[in-house]
Amino acid sequence: MNATEPRRRWWPRSVRARTALAAASTAALILVAIGWWLHHDVYRQGTRIAEKQAEQQLWALVDQLNEGVVPAHRDSVLPYEVVATGRRAAVAYGGGMDAFDPGTRHVLPAPAEAREPGSLTILPLRIPMRDSSSRDRFDMAGRTCTVMFADISADELGSDKVAALGVTSDAHLRVYVVVLPRTAEDMARTTDLLLLRAGLVSLVLIAAVTYFAVRVALRPVEAIRVLTASVTATDPRERVTVPATGHEITALATTINATLQRLDTAAAQQRRFVADAAHELRSPLTTLLASLEVALAYPERTDWPAAATTAARQTRRLQALAEDLLLLARLDTRTPMTGPETVDLTALASRLTEQYPLTERPLTLTCDSTAPAHAHGNPDEYERLLRNLIDNAARHAAHRIQITIRNQDDWVVLTVHDDGPGVPAEDAERIFERFVRLDDARSRDDGGTGLGLAIARDLADRHGGTLTLAPRTLGACFRLRLPRARTPAEK
Repeated sequence: MNATEPRRRWWPRSVRARTALAAASTAALILVAIGWWLHHDVYRQGTRIAEKQAEQQLWALVDQLNEGVVPAHRDSVLPYEVVATGRRAAVAYGGGMDAFDPGTRHVLPAPAEAREPGSLTILPLRIPMRDSSSRDRFDMAGRTCTVMFADISADELGSDKVAALGVTSDAHLRVYVVVLPRTAEDMARTTDLLLLRAGLVSLVLIAAVTYFAVRVALRPVEAIRVLTASVTATDPRERVTVPATGHEITALATTINATLQRLDTAAAQQRRFVADAAHELRSPLTTLLASLEVALAYPERTDWPAAATTAARQTRRLQALAEDLLLLARLDTRTPMTGPETVDLTALASRLTEQYPLTERPLTLTCDSTAPAHAHGNPDEYERLLRNLIDNAARHAAHRIQITIRNQDDWVVLTVHDDGPGVPAEDAERIFERFVRLDDARSRDDGGTGLGLAIARDLADRHGGTLTLAPRTLGACFRLRLPRARTPAEK
């Protein structure tokens, strides 16, 4: 068990659950941000509404006082108080100020200096505590509240209005209206509750919709999983259904089908390779076993030197075939080259030309090169590649084999040309397949194992090059292209 697994048991393993949880978490963050913004915006708007409501009531009170009318206690929903200089009790009060008994002594301060009539002032004031048995329904006592006020000069009202208000003719009146924060707070609290309920419902709906949407979206994936689970290396013939929607599942199904096709092709090639290898091994083994059994059955009539020669020849065939198979197996692993060297292909081709045995038939083997041709790679593998090309040309050439090496820009181009019967155009690629012989009438002793060109192409690919059959009117010409290695003098 992984050391981190116990700490992650709370995390769901299902993709559907993970996606739903991620969507719900993201939605929760977004809803919290929206709720925070709405809370402050509603509170700000509520505060503006409360201030506007207080301002309207303030001017309504000022208008009544200018008419010489004392406002009634029940005419206001907001706390207000009218105070005047030279007067201990409040001129008028209401809207919740009754709890402070302003009829005995006014709660809010009288104006110390007169302000310009008609001007509005807003400032925070602390509402004092009073020993009263009445309950303060707005819980204002001891709190600092926002208060609006406007001043009225008594000498501008007239003697009868001044008398009606109960103030002196030189008094200054101040009308206070308390801006209640409860309006904004109640609006924000109501909005918060609505947002909380809507948010919880939304999160549940988002998680559920996401869960089922992902579940529906993953149905093709589950079908692909079930089908691919039945695929084996020996029978990879199953194919998944490709949806016609054109979304990512379609690309996944197409990729899996392509992978299964490659696996099927590889399995078929492997089966064919094993069958061909068994067939190739059986031929020399049969010949070797037959010659030895005949020799052992009739020892007195056996030409033992000839039998030993036949056995040695078939053993060499078996050894060559085994080496080729081992080399192909190593090339199929695609193991990278370790510490590639710089090889002069011109010198290598010249040496092989001088050392190649041409005793069976009179053939002319020449090498044409104008300059050294360097390439990165393994010298032994390059030698095996060139030797396979020369062996193939020697089996089919009539009189002459020519090796040509040229440096072309960033490439080294090496060609092996023989004057034999050539290769039909339709077989130009098939000859590079394993165990392929175009001349079925040719004996296996003379025709080789059919692996030489396949090994040569694999070695070319391993070194970043290509091996192809170049079109020629006479004979066969194999063209090898390899990346050119720059010498110190050229850098």
